[in-house]
Amino acid sequence: MTNSISFALYFRSKVLRFLNLIILSAWCIFSHAQLLPNFGGQRAGLSALSFLKNDLNPLSYGMAGASVANPSSLFSSETNSAALAQLENSGIALSNLAIGAGIHQSFAGGAIKTESGGVVGINVNSFNSGAMEVRTEFQPNGTGQLFYANNTAIGLNYAQKLSERFSIGIGLKYVYEGIATYRNSTVTGDIGFLYNTDFKDLTFAVVVKNFGGNSQMAGSDLEVDFNRTEVSLEDYTTPAIFKMGFSLVPYQTEDKKLLVAAELNHPSDNAENIRLGGELSLRDLVFLRLGYKLSVKGQNFPTAGLGIKTRLGRHSLYIDYGINPTNNMGALHIFGLNIPFNNDKR
Repeated sequence: MTNSISFALYFRSKVLRFLNLIILSAWCIFSHAQLLPNFGGQRAGLSALSFLKNDLNPLSYGMAGASVANPSSLFSSETNSAALAQLENSGIALSNLAIGAGIHQSFAGGAIKTESGGVVGINVNSFNSGAMEVRTEFQPNGTGQLFYANNTAIGLNYAQKLSERFSIGIGLKYVYEGIATYRNSTVTGDIGFLYNTDFKDLTFAVVVKNFGGNSQMAGSDLEVDFNRTEVSLEDYTTPAIFKMGFSLVPYQTEDKKLLVAAELNHPSDNAENIRLGGELSLRDLVFLRLGYKLSVKGQNFPTAGLGIKTRLGRHSLYIDYGINPTNNMGALHIFGLNIPFNNDKR
């Protein structure tokens, strides 16, 4: 009798501790206060070419961007070019991010395996605002003229395995920005490292993206202002970002596989933040994704994604979708296609 009472008390104490842990975790995640100090928040908006920060990888998008150490895909040049070295086949990838108000950002990339074992990647990142009306202080309802914002980055990547477990990837991008009559261009670089272990596919990664020189807008409308004095714009930096993270497969059976990932981001023009994500694979045909961003202002809701594997002729075809609900911009959606050549293992 005494043993039964002791066991009941012990069990109750464990349950209460577990419930307290769940309540504390939920409070930390869903409270409006930031979980992390706002280190670097005062730098917000100090860089140009901010379209380079948008996540165009639909696999990553559904996992809140926690993808720097994830397994390779044909979108890896967008997240960590070092992962390209793990690709088994060449292929192409396409995605489109709908931001709202007629604004879209698209990605097109391809990867080619070389005889030396390296992988060459080529990609294009294009942001387009759609047509917007020209408005002035004298004609606030529009002048009848239209203008556009078009930003484009053309990238070249190379990835190579330095050993069975260690990979490196580098990339260069030519970046062009055009808004009405104003123009801007520069060159940025990326470098990434990936290390795989033999414990539950534990992988570590470090990436530096978009590091480059300053750039400045130029255009005919910048010559004089209304006081007939000369106008010039300042130089602005590129939105460089340092990322480090890991991924792990804690559970795997013949039909199911669970991947979890975490990532720390240190941007040059905003506060540090953490991304957490997970992906459940069912028979390697259906992929369910969920993620959450910690210390990202205006994004207090979890992200989600869905992937389906099918066929396109003799090739595999992955169709992916991701959604990111935000506080002020509504829900952002991304669609993607991933086509590895001659790689259908069903």
